[in-house]
Amino acid sequence: MEPTTLRIPRASYRVGILHGSGPVGGELIRLLLGHPSIKLTRVTSRVLDGQPLWAAHPTLRDQTDLHFSTTWEDLDAIFCTAGHGKAAHTVADLIDQGFDGPLVDLSPDFRAQSEVVYPAWHQYHHPAPDLIPSFHYGLPEITGPYPESVRFIANPGAFATGLALALWPLARHLDAVDATATAMIGTAGTDEATAQHNDTLVPFEALEHAEVPEAVAVLGEHVHIALVPCVAPWSRGLWGTVHVTLPDSLGWRDVNDWFEAAYADTPSVRCWPGSLPDMRYTIHTPFCDLGWVFRNERLVVGFALDHLLKGGPGQAVQNLNLVLGLPEMAGLLPPTQAGVVGGTAP
Repeated sequence: MEPTTLRIPRASYRVGILHGSGPVGGELIRLLLGHPSIKLTRVTSRVLDGQPLWAAHPTLRDQTDLHFSTTWEDLDAIFCTAGHGKAAHTVADLIDQGFDGPLVDLSPDFRAQSEVVYPAWHQYHHPAPDLIPSFHYGLPEITGPYPESVRFIANPGAFATGLALALWPLARHLDAVDATATAMIGTAGTDEATAQHNDTLVPFEALEHAEVPEAVAVLGEHVHIALVPCVAPWSRGLWGTVHVTLPDSLGWRDVNDWFEAAYADTPSVRCWPGSLPDMRYTIHTPFCDLGWVFRNERLVVGFALDHLLKGGPGQAVQNLNLVLGLPEMAGLLPPTQAGVVGGTAP
């Protein structure tokens, strides 16, 4: 991926979070409070208007003096963490009221580039279809570098992020990719009913998960993914595998070369050739770890990430950094490492 620093960044930006009282908003608040170039100035919530942020996020007590509000004025950039089907209304109202700065939406509401996808995969008709073309799908390793004209980013989902990154090196080199996938996600950030399943695996939306067409859209229509997602008995983290049968003319060296070429210069992907990744090493980090094993034309690619960082708010910060021209990993890694790229782990 080419450098994405064509924009000339400022020393500081005033940033706000819309609908920031949920777990995704809480994670985003924690990241932005430590960002060297961002001043978090507003977090909105109608229900909690006037109350301190720690009323919804107790770990933030004595870490910030900010209170929830219902206004967004005087902001340079905005994150929207409203839920499915609600973010589109929020974004449309925001634009109608004159906001013209960078915006990163963390919902699925602008990830598909066709309004016909939403009734079939998300069970709602898009309320603002005219805005869909204004959004750029924000998976930096595949859809970057971003043109300077890009202001609005649709932040990918965690399943789509893991699947797309695991299959991207194959999609670039094969005429057809038929992948079978199983992926397991922790309960943090899920609804209350889902979070109660804390002692077993709970499959859901088998072969029907809405983030499958999201991943296919970025990879290409020559890629087919059959996914069985599960809620897992842990809090943070997503771990999964994709199984692909390769042509017998291909071997281990081809696969290694493809992954190395795809991710040698990407700061948020770490590669572990010859083994499947251990999810423990991605928790509370902004990385997606990829590993693969290969035998008798059968390739298994594993992916692991923290779905509240690389699979969610962390990736949203990464996307805003790129839109503003800041170092890609600013606020996600220690300052001395924020400009260091990833690559292949030993």
